[in-house]
Amino acid sequence: MIYRKDILELISNGESDIVEFKRQGTTPEKLSKEICAFANTKGGYLIIGVDDDKTIVGVKSEKSELYILEQACIFNIEPVPEYELSVIPIKKNVDIVVAYIPQSLKKPHKIKLFDAEKNKFYWRAYIRNNDESVIASREMTNLMAYISKDEPMLNINIGKIERILFEHLETNKRTSVKEFASYANISRRRAERILIQLVKLGVIMIHTDSQNDFFTAV
Repeated sequence: MIYRKDILELISNGESDIVEFKRQGTTPEKLSKEICAFANTKGGYLIIGVDDDKTIVGVKSEKSELYILEQACIFNIEPVPEYELSVIPIKKNVDIVVAYIPQSLKKPHKIKLFDAEKNKFYWRAYIRNNDESVIASREMTNLMAYISKDEPMLNINIGKIERILFEHLETNKRTSVKEFASYANISRRRAERILIQLVKLGVIMIHTDSQNDFFTAV
């Protein structure tokens, strides 16, 4: 259950990696990006009826906003994420609508997008990066899928290539798939696979800076 005092506290703290404000819901397509990102990251609250500057303006129609949110969750995101919708009265004749999206165990969630130039649909995963929802890179999307697999964790042999990676991180503090592949003289696909396996094992960490991923030692 979502409580009024908790939502007011979230609003007072502003937008973050777990909070997004919308003055109004507009369309399911626009809201699905935020919902997808919350499900793929740490979960969060999508609050309708609040401006970016934290001003509570309320919603004109709770029923319409709830309908748009349900459409976004059910028809625009695959697989459908878990969600909890609530109408929160703030003061007389001023209500807001809140969608709570828990972190998912079925990552990656993706939304259906349309490429007007190529005249075709395609699917993309989104994640939260600070107070923004950004497209997840291929490496991040693959990592989410890999971690979500219901399979026992496999051991990885620490060989020559892995030692090259550790030496590289010790010197440069961070690396990307492209940098590691070039430094170790291996294919990008092999570099990506090694990095993802090491992240799952907890040996290194993946970070997102804007829309660029990089890896660091733990």
